[in-house]
Amino acid sequence: MSRVSASTGLRGAADAAPTPSASQQALPFVESAPPVKPLFCTPTPVQRLWFCIWLPGLPLEASRSSEGATAVIEEQQGIHRVLLADRQAEAAGVMAGQSANAALALLPTLQLEERSLLREQQALEALAGWLERFSSFVCIAGRDLLLLEIAGSLRLFGGLRPLREKISKGLRQHGFDASLAIAPTPLGATWLARAGRRVCIRAAQNLKRELRHLPLASLNWPEGIYASLTGMGVINIGDCLRLPREGFVRRFGAQYMLELDRALGNLPDPRNAWRAPERFCTDYEMTEETSDRELLLNICHELLLLHEQFLLARQLGTQRLSFSFFHLKGSATELRLGCARADRSAERWLELLRIRFNKLVLPVPVIAARLQSGMTQALQAESARLNFHTTAAGEARRYSIAQLAERLIARIGDQSVHSTTLVAEHRPQYAWRTQSLLSDWGSSTLSEARRHLRRPLWMLPEPVLLPADSGYPLHQGGRIRLLDGPERLETGWWDEEGISRDYYMAVNPAGIRLWIFRNRKRSSSWYLHGYFG
Repeated sequence: MSRVSASTGLRGAADAAPTPSASQQALPFVESAPPVKPLFCTPTPVQRLWFCIWLPGLPLEASRSSEGATAVIEEQQGIHRVLLADRQAEAAGVMAGQSANAALALLPTLQLEERSLLREQQALEALAGWLERFSSFVCIAGRDLLLLEIAGSLRLFGGLRPLREKISKGLRQHGFDASLAIAPTPLGATWLARAGRRVCIRAAQNLKRELRHLPLASLNWPEGIYASLTGMGVINIGDCLRLPREGFVRRFGAQYMLELDRALGNLPDPRNAWRAPERFCTDYEMTEETSDRELLLNICHELLLLHEQFLLARQLGTQRLSFSFFHLKGSATELRLGCARADRSAERWLELLRIRFNKLVLPVPVIAARLQSGMTQALQAESARLNFHTTAAGEARRYSIAQLAERLIARIGDQSVHSTTLVAEHRPQYAWRTQSLLSDWGSSTLSEARRHLRRPLWMLPEPVLLPADSGYPLHQGGRIRLLDGPERLETGWWDEEGISRDYYMAVNPAGIRLWIFRNRKRSSSWYLHGYFG
């Protein structure tokens, strides 16, 4: 008898790109009253307790990959400066704010690491996934800040002290030096942690007494507000609270007064919970080994149907799947599939699997199979479709552009099929690049205005000089009529390929639309750079 087992789990981001689309869940701050209550009783708010973890050294802890003295650098106004340095580098005189050259002059063996926000986000999400074992509500509250609601976890872990010790020990084992604080409000815990106050405040009435002595730097407010408050003699939160509310709001805005109220618990402060994305993993174990490929395909089809049901219930799709075929002797045989756009259809994945399965080499019989999905994401709308026949006498089928690309990749490999994407560069020869079809098509840093610039589909490798008649450009023996322009491109001054051109959309006597330009600072000749479809 065969057996199918399915399992899903929460996955952190230690081995994957950051997951900005992780699901969010709001946490209520006050529970509703029970259905029946004595008349003399009033519902009491549920006590919340927030555990704040501030990671001031996260850029260094996430980027450090070598032994010895290390410093993280970041470009500031065109100069690479030290952002953080470890203890060995600080002992040699390296400090934050120094230029990279000055730091190397002090310590020639210093290892410099470029700051990576991507690695920091990955480390933060991996840490958030680990913290989910201590609380059902974990919040990524900033680039270097995590919040846990732990009131419901105290009994499970034997009280506040054991829970705090477990989290603190685990952070050290993971290589993080964190500032910890516990308070009844998330913002109060955050300010205490940023101030380095390793305190635990359980009663709301004690919170104001602890917060009033915190310096303004722990509030993370803009520098201009710090300067104004300091000039007025305000140096801590207690001084802010003594200021007239109306005057404070009139001068600095209501936002910061509301922050003070939320930190003290006078106003609710709802937060969103972070959840690690779910992953799908299904095993099919057989009673005896087999080398029957048709049987193995049928087993894979059953696993794909389970995978489709899993994604359908969550309205998700995935771009990658991984099959593992286990043998009694030897390591497992891996087969990975990629999809140009996220999908959940079992039939579509099976079609790609059949193409790859014909080339798969199974050295020995198979005893079990496993299907594991990649990162899930929200499904996107279908692209336009192409119509063609699969066989000469077969029934006509409809394929999208993405499906055609996937079939080509399955046959000749990912390295042989590419797409193009726009680049934030105005020079036409540098305004695009190739990318893998299995990458995220939706990701782009270009603005909508940049996306919709009109560019010819057929771009010439090099501009072609056009003949002219009394200053008018000619093409195929006739005068060119200008339709639109000029679009002025003046860029690239920082290298040897700078341009200063006026581009026009034009049409020749035969009705062919052209993309032409004229240099502004050189000769006034006209050049042809491309043809519109």
